Amino acid sequence: MAIHLLVAKVLRDELSSRGIRSLTAEESEAIAARIFERITELELELAARGFNSGDHAPT
Repeated sequence: MAIHLLVAKVLRDELSSRGIRSLTAEESEAIAARIFERITELELELAARGFNSGDHAPT
């Protein structure tokens, strides 16, 4: 998916700007895909607990 490739590129650029240059394009794409998977999992978990964005004030 295009958004995963964009996030992977941003990840590579950010790491490179910090002197980390050992991440391959394939590795950064896999990390980006996993980030999106984790976000989806968190959204599902929050939905199951009854949290909706903006519906609850912080306690």
